[in-house]
Amino acid sequence: MQLRYLKGVFTLAIVLALFSFRAVHTLPGDWFFLEDKKVSFGVDRDVIHFGNWKDDVRQIKLRITDGPLRMYDMKIYFDNGAVQDVALKSRFAQGSESRVIDLVGGLRHLSKIEFTYETRGMLRGRSRVAVWGRN
Repeated sequence: MQLRYLKGVFTLAIVLALFSFRAVHTLPGDWFFLEDKKVSFGVDRDVIHFGNWKDDVRQIKLRITDGPLRMYDMKIYFDNGAVQDVALKSRFAQGSESRVIDLVGGLRHLSKIEFTYETRGMLRGRSRVAVWGRN
């Protein structure tokens, strides 16, 4: 009898635990992390590829961490082959963000972002560029 009771309690605990976990969804208007890239020292061009994530975005912004960075140009590639060229001739301090970039055509699915940049200060290490999106 006691074993049957313990089995029932254990089963109930598992069912309750399974129902207490739910998928985490972002609310419209919330910023969420998409992808990041450690960038090399000096003047270079890098690409951030977006894998099998399911979130479409209307806006993006960049967060620069781990060192300063000067951004010269950025091209956003969409899954349908379209390209949006964004002039970001800006100097970013460590810990700063870009302006909010509205994507042409509204809600879009990203394929990749290609950017040309320059980093300085070899002693400070490489910069990290993180892409955040909002739908």
